[in-house]
Amino acid sequence: MAAVLFDFSGTLFRIESTETWLRAVLAEAGTSLPEQELLRTVKELEAAGALPGGAPHRGPVPPELASLWGIRDESAEAHRAAYTGACRQVALPAPELYDALYDRHMDPVAWRPYADAIDVLRTLRDRGVAVGVVSNIGWDLRPVFREHGLDAYVGAYVLSYEHGVQKPDARLFATACDALGADPRETLMVGDDRQADGGAATLGCRVHFVDHLPVSDRPNGLRPVLDLLPA
Repeated sequence: MAAVLFDFSGTLFRIESTETWLRAVLAEAGTSLPEQELLRTVKELEAAGALPGGAPHRGPVPPELASLWGIRDESAEAHRAAYTGACRQVALPAPELYDALYDRHMDPVAWRPYADAIDVLRTLRDRGVAVGVVSNIGWDLRPVFREHGLDAYVGAYVLSYEHGVQKPDARLFATACDALGADPRETLMVGDDRQADGGAATLGCRVHFVDHLPVSDRPNGLRPVLDLLPA
């Protein structure tokens, strides 16, 4: 195996809970909600799919967001508009909190790597296997990798908003393979989304899926990747 490509959210990293996200933003703004109202707001934000990388949108997408939702990862502007629009389906105590919530999710402190991520990436490097990150996203995730000590193991980042296309479009996977100098037929794609990440198979990549779980519930989900490599 010449290279391994990884998805970001739900694969190498996990976003904080919706409750932690909301509490942090309210505290930063010097605003508070009664506890029961806060917990109700958390549930409403989760149902709206307002936290990128968090719970998926439940139910139909509001008509005013329909044109954005399917292409939200193709540009920074679409991503912000889609997710702040989802947030605005929920009443908050001040209008500036919608953008503050969006900004919070891009902060490295809002993300945690899975417990085995750094060991797996280090082992791949030691075995001479190139590593790339291919993500559907609307912002630069490189600071997250730097903050948590994973950047040194990544040879290429291919981010949907920087290329104007999103997974499962095969062009993203091809771009990553080209950047790493790897033949797709000798490349493994690791992700949590069977549709989006499964697009790598159209190039001839092998695909391996992990479960998008809280960090505490998936301590060793990435280690099987090492078993898929030649000894």
